[in-house]
Amino acid sequence: MTQSAKRLFKLILSGSHQRRAISFSLLLCFLTSLPLLAEHTRRWRQSTYDEFLKGTARGVAVRSDGRLELAPKFTLLADADASYLWSLRVDPKGTLYAAGGSPAKVFRFGSNGKPAIVFDSTDLSAQAIAFDSKGTLYVGTSPDGKVYKVSPSGEKSVFFDPKTKYIWDLAFSPDGTLYVATGDKGQVFAVGPDGHGESFYSSDQAHIKILAFDASGNLIAGTEPSGRILRISRPSSKATGKDSAAPAAEGFVLYETSKREITSLAVSPDGTIYASAIGEKQRTGPQAPNAVISTPQGTTTITNGGIISSGQIQAQQPFTPFPPLLSSSIYRITPDGAPEEVWSSREDVVYSLGLASDGRLLAGTGNNGSLLAIDGRGVFAQLAKAGSAQITGIARSSSGKIFLCTANPGKVLSVGPEYEAEGTFESRSFDAQLFSQWGRLEWWSPPPSTSAKPSANSNEPRLEFFVRTGNTEDPGREWSRWFGPYTKTGAAVEAPSARFAQWKAVIHDGRPGDGIDWVSLAYLPRNVAPVIDGIALQDPGVRAQGQSGIALNQPASVTLKTPPSPNTSGLIITQSSTPARFEQPPQGTIQKGYQSVLWTAHDDNEDELRYAVYFRGENEHEWKLLKDNLDQKFYSWDTTTLPDGAYYLKIVATDTPSNPPANALKAERESERFEVDNTPPVIEKLFVGGASGKMSGAHPASFTARDAASAIERAQYSLDGGDWILLTPSENISDAPVEEYHFGLPPLPSGEHSLAVRAYDRFENVGSAKTTFNVPPPKP
Repeated sequence: MTQSAKRLFKLILSGSHQRRAISFSLLLCFLTSLPLLAEHTRRWRQSTYDEFLKGTARGVAVRSDGRLELAPKFTLLADADASYLWSLRVDPKGTLYAAGGSPAKVFRFGSNGKPAIVFDSTDLSAQAIAFDSKGTLYVGTSPDGKVYKVSPSGEKSVFFDPKTKYIWDLAFSPDGTLYVATGDKGQVFAVGPDGHGESFYSSDQAHIKILAFDASGNLIAGTEPSGRILRISRPSSKATGKDSAAPAAEGFVLYETSKREITSLAVSPDGTIYASAIGEKQRTGPQAPNAVISTPQGTTTITNGGIISSGQIQAQQPFTPFPPLLSSSIYRITPDGAPEEVWSSREDVVYSLGLASDGRLLAGTGNNGSLLAIDGRGVFAQLAKAGSAQITGIARSSSGKIFLCTANPGKVLSVGPEYEAEGTFESRSFDAQLFSQWGRLEWWSPPPSTSAKPSANSNEPRLEFFVRTGNTEDPGREWSRWFGPYTKTGAAVEAPSARFAQWKAVIHDGRPGDGIDWVSLAYLPRNVAPVIDGIALQDPGVRAQGQSGIALNQPASVTLKTPPSPNTSGLIITQSSTPARFEQPPQGTIQKGYQSVLWTAHDDNEDELRYAVYFRGENEHEWKLLKDNLDQKFYSWDTTTLPDGAYYLKIVATDTPSNPPANALKAERESERFEVDNTPPVIEKLFVGGASGKMSGAHPASFTARDAASAIERAQYSLDGGDWILLTPSENISDAPVEEYHFGLPPLPSGEHSLAVRAYDRFENVGSAKTTFNVPPPKP
């Protein structure tokens, strides 16, 4: 929209009451009449999280605010001999352990990264591990499992048996008490160093899934199926007095999420609590179950109505570690207790949380195995993909290095704290839809932070870009080589002309903060001729007009025949700077003598088109211009300026408004044959006979209707100025240019009478005739 148009639009919207009374149709007509200022040069621009996620990142993090930056170093430490690893811990000496299954196993990873099995059992899964202050390993297994104590020599013994279906988590308090989270009765047990345990807290939830400690030493727990975050603390002595029946602990709901299950907890040094939750809550009453599925995330019952509810697991049911894909959210509870949702997704499921050394929250997700980092403003970055379906555990060493464990398959990886020395990002393959010439590559990269330490290679460019092109959707060996490097924005790309393109960015220097906010590649599609998809000739006597041309007291409207829709073959260029144009369909009215034509057309370049209408007679060879420089796809004209006869139309479309004259292209298409007939039929041999006894006193009448160009459509008569009465031709069907009519008039009184007849041809031309006759008085 031009600046003058914008000013006028604002004036209409902000003017007085009288200005606001301008009809919407007039405003719409004004907007659609604006020039379309089409430009052939287009730009493929990428600047959003969703767009960047379609590319391939290696050592590059993709941020939710649409930025690419170097990621922390991501290293595979080991492939564990397990389908999935579920719990990851670092012992007091800094040695890494991971637990999983199946069957239940615990691995210890040495300095060389090689795993060694330090615990195994016939249980299905080692669900949780914990270390006491001396570094002794404790393992919780499920289902129908126990808590095992593993000596430094590798001997295992049953330390505590909660006699519950599941052991979900283990956590040691500073005083050496081991807390055991269980299901399916929703209990937390407190176990002393001697292995003697008791019920510490019983909830009304089926499962206590995860444990942590807040800054005050209170136990924090996550539940299922209500998705609650609980603070569990021992009651004060004043509150209990000498009542020996008082509960061992009190529970307080810090927040009940909108999700079904809390999967992980993380507590920051300032006391902020982070919780991840998945799944949708049950919305109706319980139903009879069809199937029961047990997972480390909870017990899931699938009912007849498709509703997921909590239920008692049956011993014979299979144990599966991961539920179907569910929605997920991350919540933050501030030290003063205020809850807030900081992240949500209907595609990624958060299985684990952790805290990075820079204070960002880390989230391990499935089912694409991505590691996310979320800052205090809610901006998150996809740091890397683990190469497994789920990231199930996060642990941090005293040096700040982050460790991850995964499932499907089970792996252990390390993250940071140092950054990658070099990161590479390859964009997705871009389809220009047409064979195109590729122009300049532009990008924006914020200047490096003043606090960032330059590397030894600081004089070398921090960013390098490369571009390649091809004519297949998937980049491969049949594409061009990578052209570049381009180190200054606005560089002209040397890649050959082709339909598809791809760019690659390399971030050097290994400094945090280096990044890319957006990338834009200019291209010029090869101009192609417009296409006229179809032509629809209207019935004779129909006039097509735009909305602005229809006035009050207009003749009766009629539904117009529509031509075929444009066949664009899927070629739609969405990166055009040309504004979309709304074309309001014409309206049809009945108006004798008019002929109308509608057509559809498209241009794969999205060029602005102009049209011309030509005509020629059936036996003629030269086309004559009827109307040119049309911007609408319809035209009506008064055919009384043409002799009667058969004609053809030709529609010509040109993209001249959007191209230099030397590059403009055009297309044309001819219509089917149509006829023009503005001459009325002629009435011949009008005759009225005397009263006939054979006709019971009626008067025989007859006439012939003749038309030079088209068939007679219908005929009528009127006696003595009465109503018009429809007649049937002698052959019953009105389909010939000459029709004879024989009919009888009713018995008439004596005196003078008049008979009027008229006949219509197919084009609604009407010819008429009149005769007078006398009826004699009856004989005495």
